[in-house]
Amino acid sequence: MKRKAVFFAVAVLSLFAIAQSGTTARNSSIAERFSAVAGGTQQGETGVYNFDRAHTFIGFKVKHNGLIEVPGFFRDFTGKINYDASDVTKSSVEFTAKATSIDTGVARRDDHLRNKDFFEVETYPEITFKSTKVEKKGKNLMITGDFTMKGVTKSITFPFQIAGFNPATERSGTRMGVTAETMLNRRDYGINYESKLPNGVLGVDDNVKVVLAIEAVIPTAQAPASGPASAPKSE
Repeated sequence: MKRKAVFFAVAVLSLFAIAQSGTTARNSSIAERFSAVAGGTQQGETGVYNFDRAHTFIGFKVKHNGLIEVPGFFRDFTGKINYDASDVTKSSVEFTAKATSIDTGVARRDDHLRNKDFFEVETYPEITFKSTKVEKKGKNLMITGDFTMKGVTKSITFPFQIAGFNPATERSGTRMGVTAETMLNRRDYGINYESKLPNGVLGVDDNVKVVLAIEAVIPTAQAPASGPASAPKSE
């Protein structure tokens, strides 16, 4: 009886190991395929890709009270990617976001962010970026450009990834995806609002994480115009 129990346990463990091995292999294969796409190995079409506002996220995260990151994004923006398929370093990017379109999901907080403590949108209505250089550094792609916020312009450099391309269809031109993240210090741009807890922790952190998830498309006569920007969609 004991031998049968031992044999049964060994058989079950063997089957479990085989199943796990298969799952690991499948997960590894999926990860490798994703890595290849995220690394920008797929070749796209040379052309000017306009940001699709219905499927693009121009956002940020900032730590509140030293605890958690509060997210937000801009609803109203335009942008384009001039992509060179033969040499990505000859490509360029530019975009403009309307500061008044800031949205963190809380109307009272958004109104505060629009006033002189933060973006002062009536005086500085736009936030802009215009690239000056694209480089390859090993397996990484780096972009440098002039970033302007609240009337202050600084040259910034950050990594980005080309998520891949979709071929043109009857309703849409060729599409490309680009993702990027970088950190900015808000005080570098004259946003000096300060509130502190009794322990000295900042109510609003100085460092702001910028998060970009861009889907852009080469316009075609058949492609419908992008609608007004909204919260990111999952379609």
